[in-house]
Amino acid sequence: MVRSTVSTLIVVAAAAVLISNLVLPILRIYGTSMMPALTDGDIVAAVRSGSYERGDVIAFYYNNKILVKRVVGLPGEWVHIDGQGQVSIDGEPLDEPYLEEKSPGECDIELPYQVPDGRYFVMGDHRSVSSDSRSSEVGCVPEEKIIGKLIFRLWPLDEFGAIE
Repeated sequence: MVRSTVSTLIVVAAAAVLISNLVLPILRIYGTSMMPALTDGDIVAAVRSGSYERGDVIAFYYNNKILVKRVVGLPGEWVHIDGQGQVSIDGEPLDEPYLEEKSPGECDIELPYQVPDGRYFVMGDHRSVSSDSRSSEVGCVPEEKIIGKLIFRLWPLDEFGAIE
């Protein structure tokens, strides 16, 4: 009976690890680049998706770290950021209700910038401190580096719910 119980527990634990890593990764937020949407210490769930849309908050691998940013530009689009931090996509100003303040931040790429095929232009919501696609070091995120779209905040409990 003990052997059966231990075997069952091992199988359940292995299944939980596989599901959490392959289907529904659980991540902890570090830093302030996504404030106010996400804050340092939040625990969130992501879902792997084949396609991402403008406004989606995604997690991706960058230099052995996981970064979390918002999708702003899709493959093939032209992104421009003016001196006040207003983002335009293909010449149309982008409505960004999730921002508390706009800022051009640190930008060392030549604007307007065309997003390469198979990549996404991402920016943090706290633009003045975020390292994102405006930096040639980070650049646009290739699809194969994306972990998934953040869909749900698990912690803190008073903010439990969908991520917008």
